[in-house]
Amino acid sequence: MNDSFDRAPGAGRTRNLPADPGLAESAAGDCDTKTTLFNQREPLRQPRTSPPFAESNISTANVVGGGDFKRQSKPQQSTNANSTSAFPGCNEVDSLVKSSKLSASAPEFVPSGINPYEDPSFYDDDDSYYGEPTLADTVTDFLAHLSSSPGSFESDVEHITGMLNSWVTTEELLKELVELIYTQSTAIPNFSYTGARLCNYLSHHLIVSPPSGNYRQLLLQRCRKEYEQRDVAVQGDPETQKKFHSFVLFLGELYLNLEIKKAKGPPNRANILLTALKDLLISLFSKPVDANLICAVKLLKVSNLTGSVLDDAWKESGKPHMEELIQRIETILLDATCSRDVRQMLLKLVELRSSDWGRVRAAAAASNATPDNDPNYFMNEPTFYTEDGTPFTAADPEYAEKYQEILDRQDYFHDLDGENGNEIYDSEDEMEPEIEEAFENFCLEAERKRQQ
Repeated sequence: MNDSFDRAPGAGRTRNLPADPGLAESAAGDCDTKTTLFNQREPLRQPRTSPPFAESNISTANVVGGGDFKRQSKPQQSTNANSTSAFPGCNEVDSLVKSSKLSASAPEFVPSGINPYEDPSFYDDDDSYYGEPTLADTVTDFLAHLSSSPGSFESDVEHITGMLNSWVTTEELLKELVELIYTQSTAIPNFSYTGARLCNYLSHHLIVSPPSGNYRQLLLQRCRKEYEQRDVAVQGDPETQKKFHSFVLFLGELYLNLEIKKAKGPPNRANILLTALKDLLISLFSKPVDANLICAVKLLKVSNLTGSVLDDAWKESGKPHMEELIQRIETILLDATCSRDVRQMLLKLVELRSSDWGRVRAAAAASNATPDNDPNYFMNEPTFYTEDGTPFTAADPEYAEKYQEILDRQDYFHDLDGENGNEIYDSEDEMEPEIEEAFENFCLEAERKRQQ
């Protein structure tokens, strides 16, 4: 009973002990008893395919095992017989494997239309597997780095310029570099300023200067190709207009950042870009759709106030180009069917120019400065008024506490009304009161000028 219900680990298993002449016969009796008990269990499932050369393996095992293996061959044969009867499909699988004509040494099958040639260099274990980086890869990665981390321009531009000096040594490579930087500067959003700074730095520090021109000259030639297509681009499809607008904004940044050094005196700007920007603005206003008008406003107002720089340059040369552009904007406000938001943007631009682009020419003396005569008196500090109209400034002892209360109150109403404060009471068809008043005054003034 104990022998048949022995649950200890390893119970019922036979072990090939080292052959000893004195113990071999005594162990054989125990082995037969336990083997008989083992055969009473359900036979183990045989593999679906029998290993090759089974007979040779068994013969080899017989030679190695010696007499001990022969004593156990009988039970093994009975077990194999039981398993064969339990799994009759194994014979069919074995016959299929033996009659198969498949071979591991057969040539590789290649479908028709596929080039079987493979470059052996891609299977080398050395670094040539990854290939050498190209100029396009290096420049694209560096510009992507500047786009994500524009603050690293000063620390990284010298290193990349040294690398480009050792790389760009021919006219073809220089043209490729110009095209890469121009394409990325007009394709990456909000990269026109950083791209213009990079172009200015490379124009002064790149050594290569082929007969066709140096870096700055080739860059201006590339911009001229896009400039000559301006009249077609403003009337093209939205994708063409988008590319053209990116070029306009990049050219504005290029005019502000590209410096031409002289032997004596401060560097000058590229005056050829001044004329080009005037023609580009006229082309934009000639097709007064919303996208073109927004691009013009961005160029004159948003991009580092390019409009003030252009206005000063045209005044110094005695050319009334800015007045002509403002007159075009006034005509668009009266006649064009632009959207309400774009109309407000144009009105704000006209007001900004009438206030000399928001600049204060002469500030009052420090001893005579008051909140009335010096707009920079409080700098960034806001001014409040009490109930009786008395100014409440940062000089008052309770200013910080009261100012914090006002900020907390504004945050409270901001949370109630939403981000812009007008999500609940939104009126799409109505202008803001001050904008509407400014527009009415502008229309009256324009009508008065026409009658004169």
